[in-house]
Amino acid sequence: MDRRPVLIAGGGIGGLSVALTLHQIGVPCLVLESVRDLKPLGVGINLQPNAVRELYELSIGPEQLDAIGLQTKEFVLVGLNGKEVYSEPRGARAGYHWPQYSVHRGGLQMLLYQAVVERLGTGAVRTGMAVTGYRNAPGGRGVQVLVEAHDGERLEIEGSLLIGADGLHSAVRAQMHPRQPPIQWGGAIMWRGVTPGLPIRTGASFVGLGTHRHRVVFYPISNPDPATGLAAINWIAEITVDNSGGWTTGDWNRQVEIESFIQHFEDWNYGWLDVPAMLRGADAVFEYPMIDRDPVPTWVDGNVALLGDAAHVMYPTGSNGASQAVIDARVLGAAMLEHGVTGAALQAYDARLCAEISAVVLRNRGAGPFGLLNLLDERCRGVFDDIDAVIPAAEREAFMSRYRAAAGFAMETLNGAPPIVAPGARVRGD
Repeated sequence: MDRRPVLIAGGGIGGLSVALTLHQIGVPCLVLESVRDLKPLGVGINLQPNAVRELYELSIGPEQLDAIGLQTKEFVLVGLNGKEVYSEPRGARAGYHWPQYSVHRGGLQMLLYQAVVERLGTGAVRTGMAVTGYRNAPGGRGVQVLVEAHDGERLEIEGSLLIGADGLHSAVRAQMHPRQPPIQWGGAIMWRGVTPGLPIRTGASFVGLGTHRHRVVFYPISNPDPATGLAAINWIAEITVDNSGGWTTGDWNRQVEIESFIQHFEDWNYGWLDVPAMLRGADAVFEYPMIDRDPVPTWVDGNVALLGDAAHVMYPTGSNGASQAVIDARVLGAAMLEHGVTGAALQAYDARLCAEISAVVLRNRGAGPFGLLNLLDERCRGVFDDIDAVIPAAEREAFMSRYRAAAGFAMETLNGAPPIVAPGARVRGD
């Protein structure tokens, strides 16, 4: 086995999952992260049971995940009149062998980072090191990675492979696909915040209310405080506007005042939920365009592969962006077990995931599971007395089943699947 390290561009959820997987199978690696100090930034995300299974396989267990979030029990869609359209149990409550988790993204990143440092050593993640490009060595003999340090120094680091897990603005992807279209914005604007509040329904329910073009999504990302009963409620408020002029703020995320958008939700008070009060209760609110990138035909160039958002940044309509980054890492590890630390392993990884996940990117662009609310809007403008008279129960279930299958977490398939990375398996040396 080539003992030069696999170089990983990016210390986010995908890159750190790669590092833990490679360590598990005996492959040396080095993470190059552009920021100088990793901090628990971000908002709430969901980890689907397929990703939780893989974290458990990496010895990131329920005790650790419970410390940064909670197990999701229910997924609910609600019409504009505040009435339930669809609900289903989630995770272990639905019969999966693994739970679904709602967690803080930064909390998960720091959990994975600490695991990398503890298992691989403090030198396994080099911060302040931005990967700016690469050169494949002749004859498939490794890769030279171009790096710019925080002090401006330019370096070349040699590795066996390069995994570009450097996110939405990936320099690795930009070199691999120099003619790729610009970032795609479909017109949706999201405002995100976290508000202390009383959990509703099951106490761990993920609720989507409204339509694909005008909605609020909210769910708790912590257990209730024993003294107050309040949990941290992560929320997303979203509208869709004309995108013909492109995104005009020049900032991909910025802090804004509630009054800049509250008018879109001012009358959304249903008794069981006061949306304006929830939005106003956040300490800080951030504005984001809902963006993705058009799929590319391959994630691989010689000894270089893309992973996570660098490969398939997607609309957060299916709660599977972070989950897919974890799955990417595990499929990559399985490919190395079969093909060694080689370009052939990257090709096998690409063949397994690129086309399939590109389809999920496009499906999420088309509203993902929230497409059911679009259907409701088309048929009754979101207001109804009897949901079965508008969308029969069998039709609702069939719609959601198709999405679960496409996104890779259909329960029977997942429960019956063998481990992606065989327990105890190691890449064989020369």
